[in-house]
Amino acid sequence: MTPAQRHALRHVRTVALRDRPDARAIIGRLLTDVRADPAHLVEAIGHDGRITLNFHPDRLLADGRSVAQALAAQGVYRSQFETGISNGGLTAYPGGDRDRWEQQMFGGAYQRPGVRPAERPKYGGLNLLDHPDGAAVRFGSCHLRLRPEVRHRTTFCFGDSHLGPRDVGTAEVFEPVLAALLAATVDTGVCLGRPGMNLVDLTAYLLRRREDLAAAAAGRALDDYVEAQVHGELHLGRDVQELVADPSFRGTAVGADLATAARRYGFRLRWHAGFVLPVDQVDADFRGPAMVPLAARVHAEFARPGEPLTAALIGRAAASVVTDPARWADRGPVTDTRQHLKQLWHVLVRFGVPAD
Repeated sequence: MTPAQRHALRHVRTVALRDRPDARAIIGRLLTDVRADPAHLVEAIGHDGRITLNFHPDRLLADGRSVAQALAAQGVYRSQFETGISNGGLTAYPGGDRDRWEQQMFGGAYQRPGVRPAERPKYGGLNLLDHPDGAAVRFGSCHLRLRPEVRHRTTFCFGDSHLGPRDVGTAEVFEPVLAALLAATVDTGVCLGRPGMNLVDLTAYLLRRREDLAAAAAGRALDDYVEAQVHGELHLGRDVQELVADPSFRGTAVGADLATAARRYGFRLRWHAGFVLPVDQVDADFRGPAMVPLAARVHAEFARPGEPLTAALIGRAAASVVTDPARWADRGPVTDTRQHLKQLWHVLVRFGVPAD
């Protein structure tokens, strides 16, 4: 790790240690009626929590390659500062929003002179409930599941870092994040995308750990997750345990590139159940009124016969925004169309049914 990366980890650990006593008090109070030892719970999360990095494999990089092609060719997972693409907001540049968030969260570690874009953290989520679609599916239809040892160079926060979260931690000092998670579960009745999960069920699940993700229902965690920031290079051959992909890419060039990456760097490729949605069932309210006409257009121009709305179909439309922007000129600025296609993916996750 570079000096900047070590500084970022130290800074978050220092903040988490400062907040740990108050967090332990909150955890103890919330678990008063739950048969779970707080220390045991923190230990279980630190030992067994799996980090997942969601991504769209078919999005195009500046050089024209897809993300899947670049992963297979380079064997390295790169941050938004390097790729120049985003499945959220494209704000990764000096002085941009993400740069300011990172300056606040990591104590200015990555704003020091000479720090390269490649040193910036890579973003994912801590998949505490073993969602087969990943901890933060809003950011992509596929995900990399990282090896346990990566946790020790990862920082965490409850919620998305763009919100300026107060509750941060590391694998060794996780209490502030856990306290925020437990409190939110009590307040909202929703836990990491799962409605109706109370503290008894949550703590029992966290202490029991399940490795068979195929048996679980999709988490559909669009706005509710523990964000993970991985510091240091993410090399597929060293750091990735498996790749879990959306089934709409089976039998496609993108699927072949994912298979090549898995074979070349020695990890398993697995398929989750995916999401499909008939185009006439796109919700008119969720993510805004632009979704219905956009879905109809995407389906009319890019769908294959009998194909419902899928991750791969939205991806074909997203690629055309890059390769043929004039095709979308009637919709206004390209940035708006990209944003709407991202939101259409959220609609698919929210309302889609399993493909398999």
